[in-house]
Amino acid sequence: MAVKLRLRRMGKKKQPLYKIVAADSRAKRDGRFLEAVGSYNPRTNPMFIELKEERVYYWLERGAQPSDTVRNLLSRKGLWLKWHLKRKKADEATIAAAFEKWQMAQPLKLQKEHERKVRRKAVKKKKAQPAETPAPQSEPAATAAPTETPAQA
Repeated sequence: MAVKLRLRRMGKKKQPLYKIVAADSRAKRDGRFLEAVGSYNPRTNPMFIELKEERVYYWLERGAQPSDTVRNLLSRKGLWLKWHLKRKKADEATIAAAFEKWQMAQPLKLQKEHERKVRRKAVKKKKAQPAETPAPQSEPAATAAPTETPAQA
């Protein structure tokens, strides 16, 4: 049985909440699952991600493959970094040092992400505004020679 770590959609219409579950890959998206290992709410600011770290590692050790979205969520929490180092047989001190370094870099990364969103929003707003002054129109080309097409030849 191939196990995947994936999202299970819950909540009301237009108000999604997700459970992160370990499920058989053949099961439906919102169907039967083996275990709920976390939750994810994309609507809050900042987004809410809660994971049972030990259970996530348990399923990863047994060969569960995370979906792309779940892998991104694990990366945001730093669990994917820890998992990568555990697979490389790094000792606990090395893992702790790398995780600490990662945590120190997160505020700067979030600030850059926020600035990028603000810039995109400004560009989008600028494109949506109509031009106040009409653009000068180019003069018509009266001396342009007609071109021959293969059908006319």
